[in-house]
Amino acid sequence: MDFRKTYYILPNLFTLSSVMCGFVSIALSASAGQSGSGLYQAALAICLGFFFDTADGRVARLTKTQTDLGRDLDSLADAITFGVAPALMVYKWGLTSFGRLGIFVAGLFVCAGVMRLARFNVLSRRESATGHKAPGKYTVGLSIPPAASVLVLMVIAAHNLGRYRMVSDSVLAAVVVVLSYLMVSRIKFRSFKDLRLNRRTVEMAILIVVCWVLVALNGVDKALIFLVLITAYILLGLAETLLIMRRQFMEKRREKNQPPDDLGDDDVLRELGAFDP
Repeated sequence: MDFRKTYYILPNLFTLSSVMCGFVSIALSASAGQSGSGLYQAALAICLGFFFDTADGRVARLTKTQTDLGRDLDSLADAITFGVAPALMVYKWGLTSFGRLGIFVAGLFVCAGVMRLARFNVLSRRESATGHKAPGKYTVGLSIPPAASVLVLMVIAAHNLGRYRMVSDSVLAAVVVVLSYLMVSRIKFRSFKDLRLNRRTVEMAILIVVCWVLVALNGVDKALIFLVLITAYILLGLAETLLIMRRQFMEKRREKNQPPDDLGDDDVLRELGAFDP
């Protein structure tokens, strides 16, 4: 028996484990009330799904078993674990008071996440067809795992702080709508896939770890710390997009105001009086 062929099963097992975590979260959210530990456990199940979702890609690259089946399976798993599961969880947490409108808002998150995954697959295949294999510095639109992590961390942080409802229903609905828009937008967010082990990267990592430790020692809830970090990541993408748009606007304005370097044939003839009556 050639055990090397079984290597292709390992990444898919991690991906299917992520799907199972998403299903467990959906089951817990469906049976949970608007308050209690059911939604908290559903959020923890999605957190476990984050681990398996991160591990499957690492295992595939480590064993050199990256396949088209694995990429498509990963997208389907993300749609369940980070799309349907957090949408149902947040609906039971604070959107039931809106009635059918709450169902629409939660469903909007799922639709935006699926659209984001489909667009990512199309762009990835297009880059592979053109021979471009280097990881990009930015991704178009907010990825579905960070969007889902905002909702998950809100539930966990509110539960750990002793106040199960941390925000109002209207604010929660607005957060879901904004996250849905960010996933299908053209805003560029850093992918961090182009990071290299250099001095600047190590210094930044040490700074983040030190800040995290100092805040954690002061008694701040860890879920709230991660929520602040995810929010800072989203704000960084918005700020960089605004800077890129401003730079492009200034370049177009400079090109528009800059006089042409040379004259065309018609301009030369006009200067010589060829078109004078």
